[in-house]
Amino acid sequence: MLKIYGIKNCNSMKKAFDLLNELGLSYEFHDYKKQGIDADTVKSWLDALGQDVVLNKKGTTWRKLSEAEQQAALASEANLIEALCTHTSLIKRPVLKTESGFIAGFDEAAYRALG
Repeated sequence: MLKIYGIKNCNSMKKAFDLLNELGLSYEFHDYKKQGIDADTVKSWLDALGQDVVLNKKGTTWRKLSEAEQQAALASEANLIEALCTHTSLIKRPVLKTESGFIAGFDEAAYRALG
């Protein structure tokens, strides 16, 4: 069973939901804006994908952090995990958990390969 992580009102999420539905793939949705996200899950994403993929530096949430907060978040993996759990909008959306690993961001070709 696929599990998709993100927030409901996001264009990338809507594209992901639409494509998963089109492909007839069943999935579980975890809304981390409402449900939060735990450190172990975030660590598993960082281990599998790396911080450059998981951390969304292009979004307004990252830009709103002060230079000191950004530097603190990048100082260690523990700090980054804490920042991602506290400010879930820093996580690239969506994160899709598959049988073979994770896909971060909406990647139409990767999603179609699951179908």
